[in-house]
Amino acid sequence: MSLLKFESGPVGLAVRPRVAVAVLALAVTGCAALVVSVSLGTYAIPVGDVLGAVLGTGDGAAGLIIHQLRLPRALTALLVGAAFGLAGAVYQAVTRNSLASPDLIGIAAGSGAGAVTAILIGGVTAAGAGTFGAVPFGALAGALLTSAAIYLLAYRDGTITGYRFVLVGLAANGALMALTRWMLARADIDQASRAMVWLTGSLNGRGYEHVQWSGLALAVLMPLTLALARPYQLLQYDDDTARSLGIPLRHSRIALLVLATCLTALATSAAGPIAFVALGAPQIARRLTGTAGIPLVTSALTGAVLLILADLAARVVLAPTELPVGVLTGAVGAPYLLLLLARANRAGKGG
Repeated sequence: MSLLKFESGPVGLAVRPRVAVAVLALAVTGCAALVVSVSLGTYAIPVGDVLGAVLGTGDGAAGLIIHQLRLPRALTALLVGAAFGLAGAVYQAVTRNSLASPDLIGIAAGSGAGAVTAILIGGVTAAGAGTFGAVPFGALAGALLTSAAIYLLAYRDGTITGYRFVLVGLAANGALMALTRWMLARADIDQASRAMVWLTGSLNGRGYEHVQWSGLALAVLMPLTLALARPYQLLQYDDDTARSLGIPLRHSRIALLVLATCLTALATSAAGPIAFVALGAPQIARRLTGTAGIPLVTSALTGAVLLILADLAARVVLAPTELPVGVLTGAVGAPYLLLLLARANRAGKGG
């Protein structure tokens, strides 16, 4: 229950029952979705056999399908979704703007440009994007450089505003997407086709090396983010409140943005720039918990559940044809983005 204190209010001291229920429900849903995702497919496996194969007591055919194909993919979906959800929560809270999602403001595009550079220069395959190789470091470098550029361009008079941050990010997003297209146009056709599959956002072909990389990175970044829960919560209100309570405003904001950028690079390097998970998860989490601010842990769990359900739907809805999960999240997320824009206009925050 100790993690729930990060969800409860401006200083995170009391645990609200609704928060506890939401976290428990999301955790159960995520576990259930994991089992169903491993069970369903062209070759359906009963749930009992799934549990037996995971425990090492199942038959050879089921065990091969589960361990070589479905389980690492489902686990990667959970970890990547959690990273996207947590990153989206930090960006939206720090900028106080519900549209400040890494896939809209250029961070994911910067990560993608860095990763594509690694794919094209290093000659690695898109399926190897989550391994300890050039691609994760390329994604991280691209994301950090983009984030630093956006922050510096949006910084005015000692502070940044969410509206200016989003506008600068949108401009950066367009420029980086154009740069990526230029690199693909000049690349060898085989390398360009591999990079294009990865840029769509896909969990196909993910193995335990992706689970290990994503799990290790998330195990480091998530505790560091939760350690900054108090400045995170206070930055959602206003700068004067944070200063009056002794929060080092500039340093806290930079630290949180760096962590969110690293989380975005982690998720992007493992699965590609999957759209709208980071945008929708924090808003859904806030409605589930009923909190005034954006909850951290619940946002991560919501992102994990959203991505594994989206990947399951992408595999089975049009079976035997399999859609890249990024195509499905983009199709569902676009109307949600329009809804957010309409709400912002009605509230007088649309610019």
